[in-house]
Amino acid sequence: MIKIDRVNKNYRKHQAVIDLTLTVNPGEIYGFLGPNGAGKTTTIRMLAGALAPSSGSILLGGYNLASQPRLAKSILGYIPDRPFLYEKLSGHEFLEFTANMYRLPRAHAEERSRELLETFELWDWKDELIENYSHGMKQRLIMSGALLPRPKILVVDEPMVGLDPRGAKLVMGIFRELAHSEGVSVFISTHTMSLASKLCDRIGIIQHGRLISEGTEQELRASVGAVGGDLEDLFLELTTGVEPPDGEKA
Repeated sequence: MIKIDRVNKNYRKHQAVIDLTLTVNPGEIYGFLGPNGAGKTTTIRMLAGALAPSSGSILLGGYNLASQPRLAKSILGYIPDRPFLYEKLSGHEFLEFTANMYRLPRAHAEERSRELLETFELWDWKDELIENYSHGMKQRLIMSGALLPRPKILVVDEPMVGLDPRGAKLVMGIFRELAHSEGVSVFISTHTMSLASKLCDRIGIIQHGRLISEGTEQELRASVGAVGGDLEDLFLELTTGVEPPDGEKA
């Protein structure tokens, strides 16, 4: 489970995230939406442990990310929007390297690597250098690495970037299986409204660093009295006209 409690992140005079509180339950896919500059990336980096909050707390599976970073990160899988890969490794070598980082038993790592490479349709490319992979294949390889240690929490930033429709459908099915069958808490930041509508159990919308609305799509629709239109229309209605905090510029 993810629990963010009254988290703030300040950059000198700029408040990137303001009093953010939310929970993602086991087995839930939570969509995190917001305009550019709203605070999504800062939140993702704090969840991944790359940034420390200015105040507040983040618990991952009950572990405090500030005081118990190793335990918290041991159950976390993170998929960035712009993955960095050492392209002189093969796909199989990358997963072997990742398994060593997590200190996974060799036999388990080999079995899990094969399972993931087959699931993400990369098995036939396992011995090819990553530099020969397409962008979508690299994205699927990063996902394989993030899932290698069987994390209880998965944090994903723009998961469908570079994926063709077949790859996107494959990945959505994998995320659903992880959450709804294996009980993984999945936190997804995305600009793709159709993805959020199809995939997410609940949605949070952040604007000017503040969580301004949260709930199922039906609950968000009821909050503004909307009866028609898609999630994009609803998102625009909820975020248009929201003023930044005092002293801040949009």
